[in-house]
Amino acid sequence: MNPIVDYVSAEEALSVIKSGDRVYIHGSALTPTNLLRHLAARKEELSKVELVFISLYGDVYVDHPDCADSFHINAMFVSAPVRKAVNEGHGDYIPVFLSEIPELFKRDILPLDVALVHVSPPDKHGYCSLGTSVDIARTAVNTARYVIAQVNPQVPRTHGDSLIHVTRFHKLVFADEPLHEINFGEKVTNRERQIGQHIAELIDDRSTLQMGIGAIPDAVLNCLHNHRDLGVHTEMFSDGLVSLFEKDIVNNKYKAIHPNKTVAGFALGSRALYDYVDDNPAFAFLDIDYVNEPSVIRRNPKVVAINAAIEVDLTGQVVADSIGTYQYSGVGGQMDFMRGAALSEGGKPIIALTARTAKGVPRIVPFLKPGAGVVTTRAHVHYVVTEYGVAYLFGKNLRQRAKALIEIAHPDDREGLERACMDRFHLF
Repeated sequence: MNPIVDYVSAEEALSVIKSGDRVYIHGSALTPTNLLRHLAARKEELSKVELVFISLYGDVYVDHPDCADSFHINAMFVSAPVRKAVNEGHGDYIPVFLSEIPELFKRDILPLDVALVHVSPPDKHGYCSLGTSVDIARTAVNTARYVIAQVNPQVPRTHGDSLIHVTRFHKLVFADEPLHEINFGEKVTNRERQIGQHIAELIDDRSTLQMGIGAIPDAVLNCLHNHRDLGVHTEMFSDGLVSLFEKDIVNNKYKAIHPNKTVAGFALGSRALYDYVDDNPAFAFLDIDYVNEPSVIRRNPKVVAINAAIEVDLTGQVVADSIGTYQYSGVGGQMDFMRGAALSEGGKPIIALTARTAKGVPRIVPFLKPGAGVVTTRAHVHYVVTEYGVAYLFGKNLRQRAKALIEIAHPDDREGLERACMDRFHLF
């Protein structure tokens, strides 16, 4: 018997938010657009409401310039909708490992007054699902003083830590609206395909995969159709994984923990992906402080972690969240999985990037741009891959690293890099 649910208007539900409150916003595909639109409408009566979140998608309204005095963005990952606000000084960025964000809520370092989440309608037992984004949302629901749920029949019902009984929500607002979608496959060029092929050659059968976000991970997945018995334990995944499931290439048979299940914190992609994970018991969406914990990741053998970078210097330092002083994204889970893969038996932590940007700017450089933040230290880097090949840096000294990285730089950049090496390391 389906439970009786009392829905209220967004205006009534959001009336609990007061000036000075700290409010968590559910993210990625489940960014609660309807609630944010109505929250922004209260800008004249609110001030200094702090908004915390990881990645948001779509128009989030509360980031508009006329909302700057009412809502203060305090992002733990800077995604496209709030990038302008953060870099123009209308918001802030908290550098933090994704695996540790739940601790900020639990230990009252960032105590939450209100959590805004986006969920499926309750099932016959009264349970709603956090759908495709369990990540930090589970802990936000568990710790916030007041929880408002946007209930949407388009949210898939997923398995794992996503299920929350309807009585846990203080107010429920019904809003039938499409989830946010993105097609990473559209961004794949020949350069990404070449990188994908290089990485595929590093992946053994029965490996456990972690993929970061973007075109390169999708390119890698497209190159794995001759592999067998792969597993997945990842922060996130997108559409590229589905065909590998359908061909039984990914079956999770040989994972040491959660065998026969794909473990993830969130999924982001197309409506077809969201339909695929709906009520699919082969997927376990779990809390990010478990999924991204290096001591958990390492328990699976042959973990291959594939993460992107913005630039890498000749000693192996990896910038992944900023372009000089411009804050582009966030620390996220890169270091969680780079370390977990390195500690896994037979594991391979991989940094992947094109040798140049689409505008021709070199990405393997003598020195990092001033103000750039190092996300993965040179001591943590094992493999760096570009379209020109693979550099293996683990155990290599600075001169050896520089030489290996120059060999996979863009050919037109190599002479300048060699001169920089001569000046610094007396190499070449």
